[in-house]
Amino acid sequence: MSDAKLGANYTPRRGWFHTWGELDPGQVAEDLAQIADLGLDHVRIFPLWPHLQPNRTRISTAAVDELLSVVDIAGEQGLDISVDLLQGHLSSFDFLPAWVSTWHRRNLFTDPEVLQAQQALAAVLGDELAAREHVTGMTLGNEIGQFAVSYHPDPHPVADAEATDWTRALLETVDQHLPGRRNHHSFDDTLWFKDDHPFTPADAVTLGASTTVHSWVFTGAGQTLGQGHPALALFGRYLIEVAELWQRLLGAPRDRRIWLQEIGAPVPWVAPEDAAEFATTSIRAAVSHRSVEAVTWWCSHDVSRDLADFPEVEHSLGLFDERGRVKPVGEAIGALAAELREPGTDPDGIAEQSVQDGDAADGFPVPELALDGANRSVLGPRGEVFARWAAEALEGRVRPLVVDSSVTEDTMRHSASPSNPVDAERVFSS
Repeated sequence: MSDAKLGANYTPRRGWFHTWGELDPGQVAEDLAQIADLGLDHVRIFPLWPHLQPNRTRISTAAVDELLSVVDIAGEQGLDISVDLLQGHLSSFDFLPAWVSTWHRRNLFTDPEVLQAQQALAAVLGDELAAREHVTGMTLGNEIGQFAVSYHPDPHPVADAEATDWTRALLETVDQHLPGRRNHHSFDDTLWFKDDHPFTPADAVTLGASTTVHSWVFTGAGQTLGQGHPALALFGRYLIEVAELWQRLLGAPRDRRIWLQEIGAPVPWVAPEDAAEFATTSIRAAVSHRSVEAVTWWCSHDVSRDLADFPEVEHSLGLFDERGRVKPVGEAIGALAAELREPGTDPDGIAEQSVQDGDAADGFPVPELALDGANRSVLGPRGEVFARWAAEALEGRVRPLVVDSSVTEDTMRHSASPSNPVDAERVFSS
């Protein structure tokens, strides 16, 4: 039996997140009942920031009530629920209030008036959610740090120290108003692998109740290994190993947990007919790690093709299709959820080894890492470390990552476009 939670990121079947403002409680109940019927135990939800806070000094009570309605429906279906605060960014679309954009442009992370407004919204939502026991916590916002990354088309620049201050202060407000819950912040994997990202591994592993990980093979692993490669299903586990390495290096508590907050099976890297196997392999590999507290699949329902301009991948990531029919990947995850909850069941994932600080003999050696993350890209999915670790893992040998001063950095140009694959043949040929 695994103690890890297994759930889904909730994407409404009809209308996607554009349904905020025109909520149909009956449709929400139907969607969430489907998730519960699969045997999943939690959902993560995404209210839109402009809907909740249309003006810097006005929080919409109607929008808050609508959010709470979804929270209550989840409870009625027996689901725990986590709420993301600032959206922010979802499935390639950005949703920012008008009062931080264009003529009212303000920096999301440093402008005092913006920070005050964010704190106010966190306080209102925290106070309301605190009365609902099935709310596990809040996340500051879905991958909101991507607004600060250098390649963003409309970036909100922030220094490393400012990024840390922003995260710590907003988490403190959430913790004050939603006490005793597990409150987090989230980010895509550029935090782990992009040398100049102002949000650093220290922010990931020292702030929040646990460390969150988002696993998407289209960010480099797929380009490196190729479509359909069996090692793609181990990328989530690799990210967990990366997170645990940074936890050790930066002195996080030994019992700090890791939440695989997003993982999905994106085409074309994972063919639709392979999604079920990809999911079960990925989840087994994740929950067999002692630090993993939860895995949350992206996503619950496919995005309808009636909606325009989504990347193709978004139309096929769900456990259910756009008509509400369970897909093979949904059936597989449901069966796995039941299996993992059986007393005495071994997750049957990759065999796990533990490692003590500094004991390189028991771990997979990686180059020395600057604690400020200045060379974090050496662990990226386009480099030698990932390729060699994945080759070992495919043979059934997974090792924790351990810094070894005798290992030199590879010469991979980590800032290259993800569309330029590395030559992985040198490590995967026999």
